[in-house]
Amino acid sequence: FSGHRNRKTRLVTKDGRCNIEFGNIEYSNHFAFVVDFWTTFVEIRWRFVLLLFVASFTGSWFIFSLLWYWIAKSNGDLTEQNRTDGHVQCIDNVNGLTTAFLYSLETQTTIGYGGRALTGHCAGTVALIIIQSLIGVFINCFMCGVILAKISLPKKRAKTVTFSNTAVICLKKGSLCLLIRVANLRKTLLIGSQIYGKLLRTTTTPDGETIILDQVDIDFMVDAGKDNLFFVCPLTLYHVINRSSPFYELSADTLPQQDFELVVFLDGTAESTSSACQVRTSYIPQEIQWGYSFLPIISRTKTGKYRVDFSNFSRSVRVTTPHCRNHNRHNQQNHNHWKLGIDNPGFQVIDIHDIQNSPTV
Repeated sequence: FSGHRNRKTRLVTKDGRCNIEFGNIEYSNHFAFVVDFWTTFVEIRWRFVLLLFVASFTGSWFIFSLLWYWIAKSNGDLTEQNRTDGHVQCIDNVNGLTTAFLYSLETQTTIGYGGRALTGHCAGTVALIIIQSLIGVFINCFMCGVILAKISLPKKRAKTVTFSNTAVICLKKGSLCLLIRVANLRKTLLIGSQIYGKLLRTTTTPDGETIILDQVDIDFMVDAGKDNLFFVCPLTLYHVINRSSPFYELSADTLPQQDFELVVFLDGTAESTSSACQVRTSYIPQEIQWGYSFLPIISRTKTGKYRVDFSNFSRSVRVTTPHCRNHNRHNQQNHNHWKLGIDNPGFQVIDIHDIQNSPTV
């Protein structure tokens, strides 16, 4: 039940999709999707694109076949019509609806088998073939553009960037940090990569107002900084849990009971296509391991190359970690308090084994 609840309340899935639904949208707002038809066609599913592809071509062929059939019938070119000797046809070998459809297909696809052709004696046929040729070119360009745009969508490049399944909290350079891993599965780089996070939670203001999905900025960095990452190999990014961090009051015991979602974003520009892309994932409290650290995954081979072992990409190992952020501070306070005490010169420190070995009276 808890797993079902976590999947239901997650705003951003592990693969970056947003779990949100829009309701009670006015009809005029629906019309805006039709006005922005290019974006609508690019974002619809492939099954609908293929349906649109087939329907646009076959529909245009059939509509123009009706026009060619009407011209042939108006001129008396059909087989069932009584044609007199010396009758001049508008279109050769178009004597029914089937042959009219074949002629429409051959005209728009520029096949030109040679069995059916205009005679040039009817001005309307010349105008109609020009219109059909222009519309056919437009359909070809539009459908090729939609398919090319869908194939080259930046989110396809984002599929080759992956995050670790879990996040960990451990000590790093003496500070308690939250760590995640991210890897670029392609050898081509993401230029100008930037990573940041948003903590989503429900909060209540001092005025009693409840804010659902309140967003708090979470800064991630590597040792070299947080901007323009050199994304040639997997990186371990960390967020320092200090007084300004929203995780400052958390502990190993209270973390699993929290209700929040950490959404991590990675923005960059693909080196090969120069298209900007964004990769997203999220972590809920049950996916954050307190007191663990990631296993190393980068090694050097005998030939001098660097090798990345992705079998350990999301694996972690337990390490010594404070129970909470204030653990060290409390220990230091207790230690200072003990040092401020007054020494008793009459107090003798003896070992336990000395007591056990001393003779009894």
